Amino acid sequence: MSIHEVFMPALSSTMTEGKIVSWVKSPGDKVEKGETVVVVESDKADMDVETFYEGFLAHIIVQAGETASVGSAIAFIAETEAEIETAKSLANSGGAAASPSPEPVPVAASVGIPTLASQNGSNHREGRLVASPRARKLAKELKVDLTALQGSGPYGRIVAEDVEAIANKGKQPAPAPIAAPPTPITPVAPSALPTPPAAPTPAVAAVPGSIVPLTTFQNAVVRNMVASLSVPVFRVGYTITTDELDKLYKQIKSKGVTMTALLAKAVAVTLQKHPLLNASYSDQGIVYHSDINISVAVAMDDGGLITPVLQNADAVDIYSLSRTWKSLVERARTKQLQPQEYNSGTFTLSNLGMFGVDKFDAILPPGQGSILAIGASRPQVVATPDGLFAVRQQMQVNITSDHRIIYGAHAAAFLQDLAKLIETNAHSLTL
Repeated sequence: MSIHEVFMPALSSTMTEGKIVSWVKSPGDKVEKGETVVVVESDKADMDVETFYEGFLAHIIVQAGETASVGSAIAFIAETEAEIETAKSLANSGGAAASPSPEPVPVAASVGIPTLASQNGSNHREGRLVASPRARKLAKELKVDLTALQGSGPYGRIVAEDVEAIANKGKQPAPAPIAAPPTPITPVAPSALPTPPAAPTPAVAAVPGSIVPLTTFQNAVVRNMVASLSVPVFRVGYTITTDELDKLYKQIKSKGVTMTALLAKAVAVTLQKHPLLNASYSDQGIVYHSDINISVAVAMDDGGLITPVLQNADAVDIYSLSRTWKSLVERARTKQLQPQEYNSGTFTLSNLGMFGVDKFDAILPPGQGSILAIGASRPQVVATPDGLFAVRQQMQVNITSDHRIIYGAHAAAFLQDLAKLIETNAHSLTL
């Protein structure tokens, strides 16, 4: 007898449990080796989970909408149709351990990591169609041929919007050729700066007197914040005049440059001179990171929080950085980020200035040494060196740092150099 268990995979280093978003296959369906069988929501993103075995999906243990701990069985796969009933019996009797039959062999569920074919823009992975479960369902309803579509999702994946777009046109395109390998820094075309987002709306409407369970994202934030309490931190504030930065932004925003990218670039360039602020603590000592990867906090519509990462932000030009940021935000809000796109940060920015917040303190993310909280830039009356008064645009920033490795003087020197760059040499951010 060959019956295999499908286990809940660990989709990130912080994941302890996962939620079943949807089952791509139904009990009794044939499954091929490497085929997606289920979509799982981790603490950061929705990921396709594949199986290494072929056979039949015999029984689903954890239904869509339910959660399971990492490593626990969520389904049974039988190699033959004749063994489907046996697998059901095993599940009803409490699992493989309670069965007198040979113990099922664990099947490693793999996450849908893009291969070379999908990185080159194709919507086929090793000869298989790569499409989201929602896109497959929509294509079936609208009678759209998925093989004729070129996916616009990450790594060429077909998403629901692709299906809707072709259905609205009323005709299907000829199969698109495989695109040339994209440069890793410019995944999307330039676009104008989006308007500041509205405050995130809870996924479930709040009803007075009710208790709304936390989402997987919110539970992950809870765990991270509790872990942050064990870190001794200190905070340092600084006032930065932004007139030159604002002038630069007005000149180049029509080219798709965002203020978020400008601030991330300014911080990354300053970190080149202050590697300790880009470092993190470990039991073995100070970890000096070889790259400067800027995480930027983004609020999710369901109340969660995610930090997409602008990798090597100090070395990437501002135009590419802005295009990358736009792509990261779009995919973060649809839970399509790859793990390295949200867990590789070495320094974090949290910007509430777009909401009119003057100043605030940010909580240090686990595994990093510093986070910078950025307030709104406002006109202020200031005294000039010649004894007169003038109106200047100024913003308040506050840095929170791990006091085990970073001291007050280190943080102050970093903020001083950041202010100098923004106030007197902002144009260098475009070089």
